[in-house]
Amino acid sequence: MAGHRQSKKRRYVTWAVAGAAVVAGGGIAAQTSMAAGAWPAQKTYTGRAFDTCTAPSLSAMKAWHTGYYGAAAVYVGGKNRGCAQPNLTASWVKSVNSLGWKLIPIYVGAQPPCQTGSSPEKLTASTAVSLGASDAKDAVARASALGMKAGSPVYLDMEPYDITNKACNDAVLAYVRSFMKTLRADTYRGGYYGFSSTSAKAVATASDKTDLPGNLWYALWDKQDTTTADWPWGATQFTGHSRGHQYLVNSKETRGGVTLTVDRDAWDAPVAIVG
Repeated sequence: MAGHRQSKKRRYVTWAVAGAAVVAGGGIAAQTSMAAGAWPAQKTYTGRAFDTCTAPSLSAMKAWHTGYYGAAAVYVGGKNRGCAQPNLTASWVKSVNSLGWKLIPIYVGAQPPCQTGSSPEKLTASTAVSLGASDAKDAVARASALGMKAGSPVYLDMEPYDITNKACNDAVLAYVRSFMKTLRADTYRGGYYGFSSTSAKAVATASDKTDLPGNLWYALWDKQDTTTADWPWGATQFTGHSRGHQYLVNSKETRGGVTLTVDRDAWDAPVAIVG
């Protein structure tokens, strides 16, 4: 996310190098995240959401509960998580949930071997499957410790990379499949954050959908508050409350007398089950 793992400049450079053109996908049906009848009922939210690197204080969340935003994304873990989270505790989750906030869990897992820049954890072709499984186990443990129950989604954050590099792309998809398969084995729903020109495109246009995420959060900074009008791929993909759209980044806003810098999201997808 902008400014969260990489500097804004770095992310724009990475995005541009990877290629910003969006090519429509082939209209593949959305993947289901669960077996019917075997899971807790999905909790979804439709409306405005925001994400920011460090979870705001409880007082800030109270001030910001003005009705403009209804959900907030929080970084629950991952070795590549860019910010400390002094506020993000089980008590905080319970309190903001009681205020009416919906929460969107993000996990910053291993990053592609061909990605520009350094990351504390990078996957390789040989480690992709094992890392995907161990990272998913960690994501479940961290989400659960925060009070986000089974049936909640976890959105795996994959930053931009060169998806035309077949070896790199194959390794990333192997990691993603392993991560999602392990999540589902532990009764957590699979979600994925990526860029419409690169990392999200790789998932949306993959010919083999086996074990890929059922919920897609795409970064397309076009300032359009929608999950439909600018949806880059086939209209039948990721339907039924399975889309998020990060449409504006680094927006400095004041609500209830408190100023935060956030990224804006249009949301129509699962959120955490709390309480």
